[in-house]
Amino acid sequence: MQRTGFIFRTVARVMAVVTALMSIWLAAAQAQTPTGGLPLIRDAEIEGLLRLYTRPVFKAAGINPKAVRVYIINDPRINAFVAGGQRIFVNTGLLLQADTPNQVIGVLAHETGHIAGGHLARMGVEIDSANYTTIIGMLVGLAAIAGGIAAGSSEAAQAGQGIMAGSQGLAQRNFLTYARGMESSADQAALKYLTATHQSAKGMIEVFEKLARENIAVLADVDPYVMSHPMPMDRIRILEEAAKKSPYYDSKDSPAMVLRHKLVQAKLIGFIGGPQAVMHHYPQADQSMPARYARAIALFRKGDIKNALPLIDSLTAELPENPYFWELKGQALLENGRAAEAAAPLEKALKLLPNTGLIQILAAQALIDTETRENATRAIKLLRQAQRTEGDTPETYLLMARAYGQTGDIARAELATAEAALLKGDKKLALEKAKAAQGLFKTGSPEWIRANDVLTFAGRD
Repeated sequence: MQRTGFIFRTVARVMAVVTALMSIWLAAAQAQTPTGGLPLIRDAEIEGLLRLYTRPVFKAAGINPKAVRVYIINDPRINAFVAGGQRIFVNTGLLLQADTPNQVIGVLAHETGHIAGGHLARMGVEIDSANYTTIIGMLVGLAAIAGGIAAGSSEAAQAGQGIMAGSQGLAQRNFLTYARGMESSADQAALKYLTATHQSAKGMIEVFEKLARENIAVLADVDPYVMSHPMPMDRIRILEEAAKKSPYYDSKDSPAMVLRHKLVQAKLIGFIGGPQAVMHHYPQADQSMPARYARAIALFRKGDIKNALPLIDSLTAELPENPYFWELKGQALLENGRAAEAAAPLEKALKLLPNTGLIQILAAQALIDTETRENATRAIKLLRQAQRTEGDTPETYLLMARAYGQTGDIARAELATAEAALLKGDKKLALEKAKAAQGLFKTGSPEWIRANDVLTFAGRD
């Protein structure tokens, strides 16, 4: 997978960057899936907030917001990177450790600079122009440096520099000089986009300062010429000088944006951290909206729906126009075996946010779990709508199969099962169900053709 990122704790990252780029250069990895085996998180609220952050920046960069996908990675480290074209990956660590929305927006603006500058494609050309043996030597040295930085050992990092010195130094340094230039270019682009959208670059600088403080002891002994990013303090100084010239340098995030940021942090702490993390971040005396949000999530996740529901109801009462509070209530009820009660709050969430595929799928699941023909019909409609934004997934087709079964439409239930099996890689089941489905449809009908497509793809070696 191609990667390039903002983080200047970079020697720990640069090996992954170059290794991934080498994999693409040597093995045509563009044929692989865009997300690889990354621990991705899907959540309508977090994805919605990231779209809110990125939309004006993309427009300022001349990029169609619909052409870029932002993914969330369950990783506690502060990081973000661009990969596989117009895809931005954001670690949960960045969202959790950012003090303000502006800090996240600044990082996203930098990554947008990489996309707008075509840096991934140009990086591939740069690698292709280097000597293969030189790059292998560089990878080994970078691996040693990365290990040294990860362990906090300046001696190990210096040893890695020695290994790199044994490779052909000129090509190596030319490559890293190019990489540093690419990062500086993305920094300058971010400044431009933030000014164009009347936002401050202060948040981006604050993130860089935070990372610099974390790594200053180790980076002090690293040769700046074996870095793929500019040295931290130099980078901050240059950015500050330019950022302070903007009339928007002291601009603040709106209160509404700050609240959404804090609610997303609370959601992540509740789902990822669990009860102990919630108690640590939100003492019992804290009755703020984010605190109650995190507490409610932690309670229902451990099955304490009795105490979770009053907290969720307090949130919907205080901010009834927030669709994600209603979504949470529906999810809490559904996951605790109360599907009939879950359907109503999820329908409320859909009225507030009608075109969100993840909520449509969750609402469909609740309707299907009620096991009534009427609700199954409504669920099928929701799942078809969800496919417009979510595409074809095994989970969606499995839910469709259940819904069609509840309506008595066995042919479509068999076809949906076949399609789910094909997407999951179960060719045997896909063939079996596609054959059964094809026999129930009129030859040449759209459904018959879909079943035939499954047979064709599943029958390939």
